Amino acid sequence: MDVAESRARPNQFARQLFAGLPKRYNVLAELLSLGQDRRWRHEMVTHVADGSPSRILDVACGPAAVTCELANRTPASVIGLDLSVDMLAEGAANVARAGLADRVSMVLGRGEQLPFEDGSFDGLTFTYLLRYVADPAATIAELARVVRPGGPIASLEFAVPPNPGWQAAWWLYTRAVLPVAGLVTGGPAWFDVGRFLGPSISTHYRQYPIPWTLEAWERAGVGVVGHRSMSLGGGLVVWGVRRP
Repeated sequence: MDVAESRARPNQFARQLFAGLPKRYNVLAELLSLGQDRRWRHEMVTHVADGSPSRILDVACGPAAVTCELANRTPASVIGLDLSVDMLAEGAANVARAGLADRVSMVLGRGEQLPFEDGSFDGLTFTYLLRYVADPAATIAELARVVRPGGPIASLEFAVPPNPGWQAAWWLYTRAVLPVAGLVTGGPAWFDVGRFLGPSISTHYRQYPIPWTLEAWERAGVGVVGHRSMSLGGGLVVWGVRRP
């Protein structure tokens, strides 16, 4: 699995990459991120939950970790959307185990072409999505389209630490440690993810650096855009409010 292939056919690549991961995804994501993934998700959810939305869309929901947190921290009805049937099945099981099935539903779909009308939601989150779409700017605009004016939007993505020393440590971890750790803890499917992740993140930010991303949010009709680099720059949370 290489980065060029992921850029050439992002949806098909994402389905293939994540097909073998759902059963232990949330546990291993926390382990292989050295405990940071949970902190990043909590920060992202806060920027939507504080707006007291009544209907939220969680895009690229995977096995519903963010979806469940949104439901636990708000009284909203929540829809989790993902293009992977395997991830959605595991997400539905996690929702049921959490006792949230009365307020959470799972939908098969693509972030680039959402099956909802304009302004359908009071808030929206998306997680680790932009490296798996052909046109990040158009995707951000499509996500903003389904949020009502004044509704909060927040995202979480991996990032590259800006400090040269921490960037070198990050490069070593993502290229050497992560693939082996993935293989040991999760098997061949996680080895493939570990081997792909570092080069994918680096390539994405060479083409779409953080200032470009923030400007894309503004162009998509999102105002009051803010961002926070977390864990020495390894995680990036962006948020804003849908403009009228």
